[in-house]
Amino acid sequence: MPSAREMRLRIRSVNNIAQVTRALQAISASRVRKAIQAVTATRPYAARAWEVLLHLSTQPARGNIHPLLTERVEVRDKLVILVTGDRGLAGAYNTNVVRFTLERFKSSDVPVRYIVVGRKGRDMMARRRASILAEFSRLPAEPTFADVSAIGRLAVGEFLEGRTDQVYLVYTDYISLLRQVPTMKKLLPLELDEGAETVMEFEPQRTGPAQAYIYEPGEAELIDHVVPRFTALQLYQAVLESLASEHAARMVAMQNATQNAHDLSSALRLDYNKARQQGITNEMLDIVGGVEALG
Repeated sequence: MPSAREMRLRIRSVNNIAQVTRALQAISASRVRKAIQAVTATRPYAARAWEVLLHLSTQPARGNIHPLLTERVEVRDKLVILVTGDRGLAGAYNTNVVRFTLERFKSSDVPVRYIVVGRKGRDMMARRRASILAEFSRLPAEPTFADVSAIGRLAVGEFLEGRTDQVYLVYTDYISLLRQVPTMKKLLPLELDEGAETVMEFEPQRTGPAQAYIYEPGEAELIDHVVPRFTALQLYQAVLESLASEHAARMVAMQNATQNAHDLSSALRLDYNKARQQGITNEMLDIVGGVEALG
């Protein structure tokens, strides 16, 4: 049985760990609120952009189709943008999204390449010898649209230059503090279909007659600007959703770790008291035995 001194050192170590996990829990709770606010703030713009795209797709006089809307006849390569975290201590957050990605594309009959966002995802995919085109890590704690635009430009460039025929986006959708769901969406070619699963639903669908618009300078010029912008916006939304999910998962994991540390500290304190009481009892028995021997 460990000595009382060893018990004291172990209790002190567990209490120090509990202080660290409690601090990480508080930081994650603050950051998840900010991430949710950022996701909510981008939805009105995304809803208006999607409404314009849907209306443009129904115009009979629309001339050229944007290359990002053109479905390839033959799919010879797939590109996956995988969004993970840079740090651990978030429970199974990173493992779940990587496992989900591998399950979805393990039976693909064409080569699959990856653009990995986050150091944890990069390390996991590298250990599995996946084909990694690029990796982006150390994003700011509160990323802006410009911070993730380089990821979108790389994916769009690969698609326009014909090196890939389909681009998928895999991230973790934030549902609540206790539930984060890995999600896959088809990013390119963009499907202008109100019922498509690949479209992020920003607000309820409207009913009634179609609204009429007059576009300036013209439909072709407008769609050339809106389509790439909306593609990048979907990626930005996914990064924000993943950040909110990561902070929520870390907050819950640190909360559980803090509670476990307290439980372990209580158990060690009980063992320490038992060991201390046993030591006192042994000393008293030695004293009584010595007195009897002298008598």
